[in-house]
Amino acid sequence: MAQTETTSIEPIPGRIVSVDVLRGFDMFWIVGGAGFFEALFKWFGPGAAHSLGRQLHHSHWVGFRFYDLIFPLFVFVVGMSVVFSLEKILAQKGKKAAYRRIFRRFVILYLLGIFYYQGIQNGVENIRLLGVLQRLAITYLFAAIFFIHLNRKTMVAVTVAILIGYWAWLSFVPVPGLHAVSFAEGKNWANWVDAHYLPFRKWNGTWDPEGILSTIPAIASALLGVFAALLIKSREIAPMKKVKIFVLGGIALVLLGYLWSLQFPIIKKIWTSSYVLVAGGYSALLLGIFYLIVDVWKLQKWAVPFVWIGMNPITIYMARNMVTFDDLAKRIVGGQLLTLFGDPIGLLLVKTVSLGFSLWLVHFLFKKKVFLRI
Repeated sequence: MAQTETTSIEPIPGRIVSVDVLRGFDMFWIVGGAGFFEALFKWFGPGAAHSLGRQLHHSHWVGFRFYDLIFPLFVFVVGMSVVFSLEKILAQKGKKAAYRRIFRRFVILYLLGIFYYQGIQNGVENIRLLGVLQRLAITYLFAAIFFIHLNRKTMVAVTVAILIGYWAWLSFVPVPGLHAVSFAEGKNWANWVDAHYLPFRKWNGTWDPEGILSTIPAIASALLGVFAALLIKSREIAPMKKVKIFVLGGIALVLLGYLWSLQFPIIKKIWTSSYVLVAGGYSALLLGIFYLIVDVWKLQKWAVPFVWIGMNPITIYMARNMVTFDDLAKRIVGGQLLTLFGDPIGLLLVKTVSLGFSLWLVHFLFKKKVFLRI
C-alpha cells in the first residue's frame, strides 16, 4: 500500500518500526493501559469485569491469561535488541567493543532494578537481588554472549537443551524432603532453590517469581527473540514470507506449549518450559501482525502512541515507579467529582487521566528527541 505523510511515522534510520510498536504495545499495559481497561470493563458491568478484567491480572499459579504475556514479551523484545544493537558493532569494531556494550547495559539495567525496588532504603537485608529489570539484564547478558559466540543452529540447540533440561529436572527429580515430584507452589525446585540460596528480600516470602532457577528458561525466551530478529533482518526472505513464518511458527509454538502443559503445567511464576513456548508463540504472532501492518502495509498512524512508549520504555517504567500517576490523576479529577460520579465512572476518570500522564510524558520526550539509551 502507498505510504503517505498523514498515515506514517517519520522513519528513523536503522530501526524497524514494528519492533518499536511491539515494545510500546507491551509497555502500554504496564504504564496505565491495564488500569484503564480494567476500569472500562467494570463500567460495562459485572460480566465484562469478570470475564475480561481477569485477563488483566496474572494467573495465581497454573494457567495463562493475557497479562501473563506482558513480561515474556518484553524478554522476547530484549532478545531482539541483542541482534539490532550488536550486529553493527561486531562488524565494525569487533568483539571487545561488543562486550563493553553488553556489560555496560547489563550493569545499568541490573542496578536500575535494584533501585526500582527501593535499593538499600530499608536495609541491606531488604534488597531484592532478582526482579523484573534484573531478569531483563541477565537474559540480555546471556543471549548476547550466545549471539556473539554461537551460530544459529547451535543457539537453537542451546534453547532446546534449556527447555528440556529444565523440564527434566522439575519433572523427574523430587525436591529434598518430598517423596514425589510436585509443581505446586513452594514444593518445586525453583522455589526450593530460592528458599535455600537466594539471599535478602524475596517477593513471595521464601521464594521469588523472578528467582534463580526460573531465570534459566527465561534465557530461552530471550533467544526466541534473537531468532525473530535474525529473521526480520534477513534480506534473503521476502517480507510476506516473514509474516507467514511468524504467524505459522507462532501458532506451532502455542500448540506445542499447550500440549506440553498436559504434563508440565504453564506456570509463569516458575517460568516452565511450556510457558516459554506459549508466550513465545504469542509474541511471534504479535510481531508478525505488527510487521505486516506497520512495515509491509505501512499503516502506521494508529501506532504512533506505541512508538512514543516503545522508544522510551525504561524511562516511563521508572517514572511510574517514582511518581504515583494515579494519585496525581485523583488531584486533577478532584474528590467531589469522584463522589458525584461514584464507581465505576470515577475510577475510569482516574485511570484515564493517569494513562494520559504516561502518554504525555513519552510524547514530550519523543518530540524533544530525548531517549534513554542503556
